[in-house]
Parts: sequence; C-alpha cells; structure tokens
Amino acid sequence: MDARLLAFLILLPFVVAFVYAGIHEYLRYKSHGKSDYGLAYDEETGTTHVKALSDGEEVYDPEDFDPSDYNDPELKGESEDTPKA
Repeated sequence: MDARLLAFLILLPFVVAFVYAGIHEYLRYKSHGKSDYGLAYDEETGTTHVKALSDGEEVYDPEDFDPSDYNDPELKGESEDTPKA
C-alpha cells in the first residue's frame, strides 16, 4: 500500500470529524448568533461540562466550589434502582 494512501486513510476520520464540528457550529451560529462558552456545574450529578452560556449566566468558578453542597443519592441511602415512596 502506498504511504500517501495509508496516511490519507489514517487522517480521514479526524478530518471528517473536524469538518462536521465546523459545520455544526456554523449552523448553530447562524440560528442562535454569537455565543460565549464556559464551564457549567451540575449540582445533581456533581460534574462540570463546557456549554454555551446565555447572557445572564455565570461561568463556573472552581475556587467557589464547596464539595459539601454535592447531593449524592448514595450518601443519603437512596439509589437510582430503588423507587421513591
């Protein structure tokens, strides 16, 4: 197999993913306008993720994080498998 063909086949999935993400972001920009991205904290799951922030929404600051505020259902004796009464 030719080295150029092998390099092309290795890089092809990354190029396709990059182009797809670019098109997806462009369509989002055309429909919603400019957006700021920031780190958001989900108190129910205790996780953070990057998302588009609305105008009045604050960016999550790790310095302000208090681990005792996390609502872990397993610590309370509840689990996702047991129905709530």
